[in-house]
Amino acid sequence: MDKRSVYSMPVLPPAYGDNEDTRQQVQTQLESFILQFRLDNAFIYRDQLRENVLMKQYYCDVDVGHLISFNEELAHRLVTEPAEIIPLFEAALRKCTHRIVYPSVKDAKIEPHQLLLHSSAGDISIRSLDALTISRLVRVPGIVIGASVTSSKATELHIQCRNCHSTKLLPVAGGFSGVSLPRICDAPRVPGDTADRCPMDPFFVVHEDCKFVDQQIIKLQEAPDQVPVGELPRHVLIATDRYLTNRVVPGSRCMITGIFSIYQNKQSKGSSTTSAVAIRTPYLRAVGIHSDVDHTAKGNAVFSEEEEQEFLEMSRRPDLYKVFADCIAPSIYGNNDIKKAIACLLLGGSKKILPDGMKLRGDINVLLLGDPGTAKSQLLKFVEKVAPIAIYTSGKGSSAAGLTASVQRDHTTREFYLEGGAMVLADGGVVCIDEFDKMRDEDRVAIHEAMEQQTISIAKAGITTILNARTSVLAAANPIFGRYDDLKTPGENIDFQTTILSRFDMIFIVKDDHERGRDERIAKHVMGIHRGGRGAEEQVESEIPVDKMKRYISYCRTRCAPRLSPEAAEKLSSHFVSIRKQVHASEMEANVRSSIPITVRQLEAIIRITESLAKLSLSPIANESHVDEAIRLFLASTMDAVKMGSQQGSKELNEEVAKLEEELKKRLPIGWSTSLATLKREIVEGKGYSETALNRALVVLQRRDTVQIRGQGSQVYRSGA
Repeated sequence: MDKRSVYSMPVLPPAYGDNEDTRQQVQTQLESFILQFRLDNAFIYRDQLRENVLMKQYYCDVDVGHLISFNEELAHRLVTEPAEIIPLFEAALRKCTHRIVYPSVKDAKIEPHQLLLHSSAGDISIRSLDALTISRLVRVPGIVIGASVTSSKATELHIQCRNCHSTKLLPVAGGFSGVSLPRICDAPRVPGDTADRCPMDPFFVVHEDCKFVDQQIIKLQEAPDQVPVGELPRHVLIATDRYLTNRVVPGSRCMITGIFSIYQNKQSKGSSTTSAVAIRTPYLRAVGIHSDVDHTAKGNAVFSEEEEQEFLEMSRRPDLYKVFADCIAPSIYGNNDIKKAIACLLLGGSKKILPDGMKLRGDINVLLLGDPGTAKSQLLKFVEKVAPIAIYTSGKGSSAAGLTASVQRDHTTREFYLEGGAMVLADGGVVCIDEFDKMRDEDRVAIHEAMEQQTISIAKAGITTILNARTSVLAAANPIFGRYDDLKTPGENIDFQTTILSRFDMIFIVKDDHERGRDERIAKHVMGIHRGGRGAEEQVESEIPVDKMKRYISYCRTRCAPRLSPEAAEKLSSHFVSIRKQVHASEMEANVRSSIPITVRQLEAIIRITESLAKLSLSPIANESHVDEAIRLFLASTMDAVKMGSQQGSKELNEEVAKLEEELKKRLPIGWSTSLATLKREIVEGKGYSETALNRALVVLQRRDTVQIRGQGSQVYRSGA
């Protein structure tokens, strides 16, 4: 030791050999896992491999949980060093295929296999992906906002030297990683060859001899309900290849299992400075895509047996409809019909596809129109929380492109691609639009098609396509003057065109009536909530908690699609005819068309409401009792709004009343009074006005405190301006 001479030192090859050995051991362990793992005497992965290979599909979908129960250390290595283990796993799959499918053929040509992974472990949100998770296996939930066209990526490059024609094979790693061609040809020289060495950069790619796989790039964004308040939703790029391509479309919610990797971002053409060498852009290399991520996902919800049993018991409750409606926004007092309508909207009717390919929507749209301070926005916010898929947007801040879809340009390829808007992202759920009256008309027209045909067709920037938007719309709006004016017809109060009004199944006019008893109850309820979190009449802790309600709604939506019974259909059709007759009679009487139309769409609306009521109790047939309640709801909402205008009279009458108001003000100075009989004689007989106009003008002036009626209705006294 004094001489400082090295007398012992591990030499490289054995260590390298050890490494090879452990890799061989790992591969052997993985092979034994595939061949030996079984659940209830069924060899899952052997059977799966055999089935897939016989169908010429070379992949195997492995549950990480099974690997953990088989060999915990191996599963830990798979999660921490996926880039090392996955190629070994794929080699093991290939070997096992040889053993299972072609045992007698010695050197059978077997395609490379692809390993797909899924697990039930905890997921990481996109904003939690940090430097510590790089090159580990992660599960990320999100919503797909863009998917590129499938391109071909080389896995093995065949290159040739221009000078000496020697060839070489270059392997290319997966994901976004590229490869750079060698700059110097190092082909062995033939003895006696006096030619010069090959020049720099002699290689070119022989495309015909390269090996390629499909690759698709997906843009995954955080689901809107997971984004913290005031933050922009983050997104991450996903590289998918082979059997994982073309699995998802924009708008679908999914869970991606993948390796969190980094790549050197290409510098953009405009920037003169070279990009920093040490800074890399993160992305995910997918090894598994599952669309049935969330329990609330479309059509693929997973329910345990206990839960199903609980839901079936719940559906048999005789008072379920009432309790369910009461549990919708329990902190808001009253509004029972609106709550029942929202219960119907959350469940939806049955979607139908006719033999000729025509689709009839099953989603219910509701419009709440009314005075400020009637808790419309609170109801919308509650629906956003309780609906399995929901997006809340305010009318003023929403543009047509934001609601439907916008065309973006990809930075790297300079190609146009579509990004879905709110209606597309809420496909299969509810869109809550607040301040619906503040939207610009051209933006409101954009959702006409989405509300009836449930599609969004786009023709811009060379892209012509149709996107699905199977959503219910719950909109809240104020009348033109901010408050609902009883003396004006609904047409003058409501600023919407009949085209959009006919697309709403139920239109509620919510008035803030001044009535002492009701005001006292509301005040008591509000004080109770502010003091102790519970109202005077009802408790905030409702019978059905929000989470259970959410699950029950998705259970009903996936398991039940009721149809009308013949008696119910007969009752409905005859009722619709009588409703049309009523509307026609009131239109004739007032000599003006109703601003809220009653069309065949409204018949379909009542059918949808009936089906949703049957769906609530998981009944496959909608019977007459469901029809009665649906008709009652329709009469209390849309028909009530139609009738509200029938007493208001025609335009001519309104003009006559306005003229009469001026007459009366001139005739009666402030502080003077006259008898009603004298006024009638002067105005009706003397000036030729109608008596209805006079009575109405007096009512209007009385409401404005301009005149007072005294002496049991015989004296008219002018009290104010």
